[in-house]
Amino acid sequence: MATVVQTSEEDAALTVVRFASELAWADAGPETAEPQVNRLCVEAQECMVIGRWLDLASLMLTSADLIFSKVSEKDLECVFTIICNLVTKAGSPDESLEMAKLISAKICQQPNDKPALRLKILFNLYNLLENPYSRFHVYMKALDLAFKGKAPEHIIPTLKKIESFLREWNIGIVEQRELFLAISNVLKESKSSANDYFKFLTKYLATFSGEDASTLSEAKEEAVHAIVEFVKAPNMFKCDLLDMPAVGQLEKDAKYSLVYQLLKIFLTQRLDAYMEFQATNSSLLKSYGLVHEDCIAKMRLLSLVDLGSNESARIPYALIKDTLQINDDEVELWVVKAITSKLIDCKMDQMNEVVIVSRCTDRVFGQHQWETLRTKLTTWRGNIANVIGTIRANKIVEDGSQAMQGLAIR
Repeated sequence: MATVVQTSEEDAALTVVRFASELAWADAGPETAEPQVNRLCVEAQECMVIGRWLDLASLMLTSADLIFSKVSEKDLECVFTIICNLVTKAGSPDESLEMAKLISAKICQQPNDKPALRLKILFNLYNLLENPYSRFHVYMKALDLAFKGKAPEHIIPTLKKIESFLREWNIGIVEQRELFLAISNVLKESKSSANDYFKFLTKYLATFSGEDASTLSEAKEEAVHAIVEFVKAPNMFKCDLLDMPAVGQLEKDAKYSLVYQLLKIFLTQRLDAYMEFQATNSSLLKSYGLVHEDCIAKMRLLSLVDLGSNESARIPYALIKDTLQINDDEVELWVVKAITSKLIDCKMDQMNEVVIVSRCTDRVFGQHQWETLRTKLTTWRGNIANVIGTIRANKIVEDGSQAMQGLAIR
């Protein structure tokens, strides 16, 4: 197999055109192939002379599908490195964007064929671009390729930099919405990224704040997915979904109102409410892949948190037993599970059979929690002011005593 060799900076693009056109016309015979190859090379030279870089990129990409199927990955990467480098010659940001769109579209045409290599080429293109919006466009194409090509592992590492990307791209709320949805789609099928999937799904839903009912309706399906993901996750015990308009619209929705009710149970109620819901909606839970036993386990922990938040700091074993619907000998086991999950900080008084709670995780952080925090901060501020006042008063007394001692010595 022939290999593309760059002999000089000036003829690299022309070499690619000749290489691709020879491959394209290889089966036609020399008499037919040679004139066609020469014609394409002349056309490429004309584009280079007058600076028609977008037309040159289009010409070079004409046989790209054939190149993907007939050359080695090393040669393929070399060819597309030269094609992608054309964006650096663009005369304006708009031309650079059009070239990026053209190249990335061609790369993504067959996502199931060498997806890892295609993603590598896309990121090479990304790094050559200077215009922020062009970079955003190429990154979105990479997400789509990773999703359709079932290659999330090649793009997931880049998600750690998404906040810095957002600052660089400076995109609007609609583009952010598209980005977060695309990321969540990539993460959805990755079992090791369940928490990240939920995180980006909630970021997507948060972009609908302040939108009208018509726009909100676009987010219904994803809002349901977020609720199911929260209920299903064994290590997730709090979220802000109830405060989101995209989720709130489900409360009175004919199709999804029961899903909203389930979320409300998990965030604001106890095990008895879930058991009552499950008794009449078991088929609904199964349809969303929710396992009853797992839901009970999670609701027991959440119910214990609720006891610590709403009861006095001392919770009797008997109350825990009744609320969690467990046996006497299981009380301490569930308390330990709650401690291990960092839901509560407490001590168990086995003699008096009470749990003494010093801290509880809030399942939701709404207006009530803000008011509680404000009260605590006001109290702390008052206590600190009292301490400072006491220190100052003691210092005045101490300074006075030292002055009196000095007079006595004289």
